[in-house]
Amino acid sequence: MKLWLVGVSHKTAPVEVRERLAFRESSIPRALEVLLASPGMAEGMILSTCNRVEVCVTSQDDADPFPALSAAMTGARGLGPELYQYEGRAAIHHLFRVASSLESMVLGEPQILGQMKAAYAASKSAGALNGLLESVLTRAFGVAKRVRSETGIGQMAVSVSYAAVELARKIFGSLSGRTVMIVGSGKMSQLAARHLRRSGASHIFVTNRTGERAVEMAALFQGTAVDYSRFAAMLPEVDILIASSAAPHYILTKEEVQRAIAVRKNRPMFLIDIAVPRNIDPAVDKVDNVFLYDIDDLQGVVNANLQSRMKEAERAEEIVLQEVERMMSRLQVQEVAPTIVSLQEQLEQIRITEVARMTRKLGVLTAEQREAVEALTQSIVNKIAHGPISELRRQAGKPEGVQVIDAIKRVFHLQD
Repeated sequence: MKLWLVGVSHKTAPVEVRERLAFRESSIPRALEVLLASPGMAEGMILSTCNRVEVCVTSQDDADPFPALSAAMTGARGLGPELYQYEGRAAIHHLFRVASSLESMVLGEPQILGQMKAAYAASKSAGALNGLLESVLTRAFGVAKRVRSETGIGQMAVSVSYAAVELARKIFGSLSGRTVMIVGSGKMSQLAARHLRRSGASHIFVTNRTGERAVEMAALFQGTAVDYSRFAAMLPEVDILIASSAAPHYILTKEEVQRAIAVRKNRPMFLIDIAVPRNIDPAVDKVDNVFLYDIDDLQGVVNANLQSRMKEAERAEEIVLQEVERMMSRLQVQEVAPTIVSLQEQLEQIRITEVARMTRKLGVLTAEQREAVEALTQSIVNKIAHGPISELRRQAGKPEGVQVIDAIKRVFHLQD
């Protein structure tokens, strides 16, 4: 049985190509059915996300899987270097890297593992997994878990919105019960607010020059819309402020923040200015117990974290390589397992036959004598079998090992 994989990803193909190849979730069961109806195909899985489309199969050793794989990848005709192909060890290595998010656009992101598990579940439900591919995917999930637990690849914020949340945690310790205000309607401010809410922020105020827009955004967070003319007066109630207004001038001054911090009795405030041009006067950063970060500050945090993730990725790559070697060793031993079982069965049959023949000659044996004969003959058989079995395991998977394995089969008259 052989493992094969073809696909495209954000590294090899633009979005218009990936869109053309993508599978709708509802179409996957039928696609797997057609795939496995092709000659020699044994198992299959289809992974289709916004960043990659991959089809993986196992086939009989003498089968050519690429016609079936090309047919499954509707629209793949005419693709050149965009379409990558892996087989055997290379396919296993690729699947382990994908599961561990080493192939992701955002290194270390956790979503791909959930997407792979969903693809696995869809294939399992369709009856398309029952052997080698299932074993490889199950191990891939274990490898991803090991990478997460033994490296810090997923622990550092690598988006501007999430970097803001991480900084807020450093300032306040816990975000539980904290109050947030969003000024404006920028995409990044919405993402940051969503992260803050998930991290424990108790309430979110939203203000915008357009009152209807403030009401719409507040509904997204089960928050409260605030009239734009009143937001500065509400600052004493706010722990974290995210500014992304399109105003061409500062909407928050040093004096306004000083008044707010005095009312707050110097309880800290975290101000996130992700607008361009900036919404908050940079002089605000000189106010005690006020922490102001702009888009460049946050991007600097992201860049530093990305560098840290790259270092952690080196350790993750080592783990993946270790796991690939272990997987290959297991699979290679499995290849010679039938030969080992056949050898053991043949030697055991010889032992039983010879013990029976000798017993007829010796007559009735006592229980102790019978037990001694059994122990002696089993020990002899085990010693005879040890050498060839060890050699079969050593030679499994080696290019020259085929000749050694065939020689052992001939010597012991074993059938394929």
